[in-house]
Amino acid sequence: MDKERVKTEMNNNYNRVMGMIKWLLLSLTTGLTSGMIGAAFYYCIEKVTLFRTNHPAILFLLPVGAVGILLIYHLFRSDEDEGTNIVIASIHSDAKIPLRQGPLIFLSTILSHLVGASVGREGAALQLGGSVGKFYGEVMELNDTDRKTMIMVGMAGVFSALIGTPMAAAIFAMEVISIGIMQYAALMPCVISAFTARAVASCLGCPAPSYKLEALPAFALIPVMKIILLAIFCGLVSMGFCILLHRGERRVRKLLRNRYLRALLLGSAVLVLTLLFGDQTYNGAGTEFLDLCLQGEAPSGAFLWKILFTVLSILAGYKGGEILPSFFIGASLGSLFAGLMGMDPGLCAAAGLCGVFCGVTNCPISSLLIGCELFGFSAAPYFLLVCAFSYLISGYFGIYTSQRIVYSKYHADYIDKKTL
Repeated sequence: MDKERVKTEMNNNYNRVMGMIKWLLLSLTTGLTSGMIGAAFYYCIEKVTLFRTNHPAILFLLPVGAVGILLIYHLFRSDEDEGTNIVIASIHSDAKIPLRQGPLIFLSTILSHLVGASVGREGAALQLGGSVGKFYGEVMELNDTDRKTMIMVGMAGVFSALIGTPMAAAIFAMEVISIGIMQYAALMPCVISAFTARAVASCLGCPAPSYKLEALPAFALIPVMKIILLAIFCGLVSMGFCILLHRGERRVRKLLRNRYLRALLLGSAVLVLTLLFGDQTYNGAGTEFLDLCLQGEAPSGAFLWKILFTVLSILAGYKGGEILPSFFIGASLGSLFAGLMGMDPGLCAAAGLCGVFCGVTNCPISSLLIGCELFGFSAAPYFLLVCAFSYLISGYFGIYTSQRIVYSKYHADYIDKKTL
């Protein structure tokens, strides 16, 4: 009997080792591919953004740019494109990621940034990564469970290459799928993919953004209470952003049934707002705006204007994602809060970024890690506080409607429902 058990255990150990080697090779391969794709995408976005900045007349294409994107998707029979939601849904169920998803989001996001839509690029990163993971899963003829893991591995890789935060990318790829639970079997391959992709992107000249916070206040009662108050505002603003996105989409689709007319009118609205402001502060992802927020020099209503620009751009049909705009929204909200409460603008802008990102994605651990990787670990206690409270205050809203809330945010109860 003992010999049988020893033999069984040896077989189990062999299978574990072979499984680890398999995932090591798959995640390294996915990370290498993701890093190269992420670098190519980064340079394309940088080039078109620089071109738009130097040739502001191209902003007048905002009304027709969204129409062009709709036509491209129609040409490839993707009129009802669900974006990042289809990637998340493919892990929950048997929803398929079309092969054309990667090239379409690559091209449409570049076009969106070229004409000045107020969108990010992480949506493209997640969709590109999901497509890479799906491709390798099919090529290697993996079973359904392993293919779903490969989608997360690809998401982690391209997100890491583009955003420059490998630790957050690895956790985000797992955490964003199901709120309240993570598939830890994907941890090792996601981590390897994220660090490999970031190393490849770095070798290809893609910088990882980092910001230095000035002297932080002691972790004492008064600053802690103020940060908690900021977290409450972050949660509320996150809710408002998600409500405007989703309910706005339903309302606009009902009022303007013709998608091309809808794109034309909403794109025109973004153009009019841009002309009224007279600059490109709210166009594109707005990552360069973070420096102003950290210095406390952001306009007082910047977070509201960014919400409006982003909602109009996405409802028009522009592609790219909502996460980088949420960075802008959170940082400018924190900068405003710092001025009102007499706090350091750098700390509040960084905490606001973490809080709003957490509120719209329902990913507190990823939000904490993004704060640490962008701004340093010295402010981690404040980041953890703001993420914890924003996570609760934001309720069951989220930018990804295919996310599932597996366990309640307020009780240890299994609820398994979609975000609002």
